[in-house]
Amino acid sequence: MPRLLPLFALVLLCAACAAVPDRKRVTDAATSPLADLNLTRTEIPDLLLAAQAAPYALPPVTGCEALGEAIAALDEVLGPDLDAPRDEAERSMVERGSEAVGDAAVGALQGAAQGVLPFRGWLRKLSGADKHSREVSAAIAAGRARRAFIKGLRVGLAC
Repeated sequence: MPRLLPLFALVLLCAACAAVPDRKRVTDAATSPLADLNLTRTEIPDLLLAAQAAPYALPPVTGCEALGEAIAALDEVLGPDLDAPRDEAERSMVERGSEAVGDAAVGALQGAAQGVLPFRGWLRKLSGADKHSREVSAAIAAGRARRAFIKGLRVGLAC
């Protein structure tokens, strides 16, 4: 069985590549052991570092257009917010099914890749990868708080 693991991982990688249009997710899943060893790191964007330093600071310009640009910049880094319109109705059943298959393939690939390292939890702690993951999560949370604050400012200005 251990000799079949590389073959299994290769099959999962091929299935994930075929089913997932977003190749970054496949790459991230396949290289997760490198991230566990802190050999590859997710860089925290400067915008999120600034949000982490002062999530509730007033922006230098508080006009409607400037606030909209600030929200758009955060959306670009964080992805769409909870209130973003969803086009679920426009997607066909085949597209939704294909996405589900892709998600399953990426999840299986990531599970197989993470299973390569014994004592993964300890390795993450010792390498500093666990600490870095917490720093990335904190920066994302600060960015979300910053986006919500700026959206609140926009509502207050009746934009």
